[in-house]
Amino acid sequence: MLNGSGIFFAVKRCMYSSAHVRNRPSKSSVQLTEQEVRGLCLKSREIFLSQPILLELEAPLKICGDIHGQYTDLLRLFEYGGFPPESNYLFLGDYVDRGKQSLETVCLLLSYKIKYPENFFLLRGNHECASINRIYGFYDECKRRYNIKLWKTFTDCFNCLPTAAIVDEKIFCCHGGLSPDLQSMEQIRRIMRPTDVPETGLLCDLLWSDPDKDVSGWGENDRGVSFTFGGDIVNRFLNRHDLDLICRAHQVVEDGYEFFAKRQLVTLFSAPNYCGEFDNAG
Repeated sequence: MLNGSGIFFAVKRCMYSSAHVRNRPSKSSVQLTEQEVRGLCLKSREIFLSQPILLELEAPLKICGDIHGQYTDLLRLFEYGGFPPESNYLFLGDYVDRGKQSLETVCLLLSYKIKYPENFFLLRGNHECASINRIYGFYDECKRRYNIKLWKTFTDCFNCLPTAAIVDEKIFCCHGGLSPDLQSMEQIRRIMRPTDVPETGLLCDLLWSDPDKDVSGWGENDRGVSFTFGGDIVNRFLNRHDLDLICRAHQVVEDGYEFFAKRQLVTLFSAPNYCGEFDNAG
């Protein structure tokens, strides 16, 4: 177990490595020791639990969508938007899986959370869940580069991530979308952490649901999990809670952002040329 100075050193090394990678993109691997990575997980977990599961944040801050292990694209995002603490950030989840450098990605994000806990915020995505990242790449990356025990340490950390945020009392942010079970914000605040993501219910929907222009009300989701929801649901939710906008991620969108329901909802996706298979902007 790292002490305070050991964690500080790990954070510093992670940030130094990211600066080194920016200058030499071909050297994009960041190799922390297992003990250092474990220290990042444990310290950030402690911070997540000390802050609300429903964050209440103030602008200005930059909101970012899925990253999915695209580490060099994350660095480009910071170059464009300003490296912390020059800018405040809220990330909407899905830091791991599919991309080649989930470990570098999540370690840098956790390092910034530890270094700037009141200026840098990370929400939980559906891939910050053991049953999902066991399949889509993160487990294999942890096993190949470290060991399964470290993957379990990440799982313990992810199980403590906040679920949603409200910015300036007007913008509701989450990874996936709305839930038919969500009547009051107090329901989100009552979710106890640490927690796995259940197969149904409020927490599942906040991480998994999708807007659908062809649906009125609630619809069946092609993912086989959660629901789709129409513009009428968005409008009703915003009116009920005196909000202006829903900001979410979870879906690849061509321009990096896409509006829905008369600009009452926006989808953000921050992994450009996703997996080398999509020609999307980030």
